[in-house]
Amino acid sequence: MDFKLELVPVPVTDVDRAKDFYERQMGFHVDHDVSFGTDFRVVQVTPPGSACSIAFGKGVVDTPPGSIKMLHLVVDDIEAARDALVGRGVAVDAVEKMSAEGRPDVFYARFADPDGNTWTLQSR
Repeated sequence: MDFKLELVPVPVTDVDRAKDFYERQMGFHVDHDVSFGTDFRVVQVTPPGSACSIAFGKGVVDTPPGSIKMLHLVVDDIEAARDALVGRGVAVDAVEKMSAEGRPDVFYARFADPDGNTWTLQSR
């Protein structure tokens, strides 16, 4: 039996600001932006090449905005990915290398969305 992670809810304070960040600055594809009345709106976006999406909105989750930490976006070329995001106005930390004897090096670069939910670019 397969268990596929396909959606991660991300708490935000301002749905339009989050949509702008994830669509325009991160380059994620907007899959859905649907409202049901005035108390529920869900926006689902997917990173390029990913089988897993994130969703945010009004009435979607009750966790505090900024409480999601260290979601990983795995990329082939971390320098190119970081440069692309920085070019679109995302404040991405410098690339860090983590090494362990006998293991391949792993590279990370961290950033946050406007609410403080944190992300990490990762590359091997």
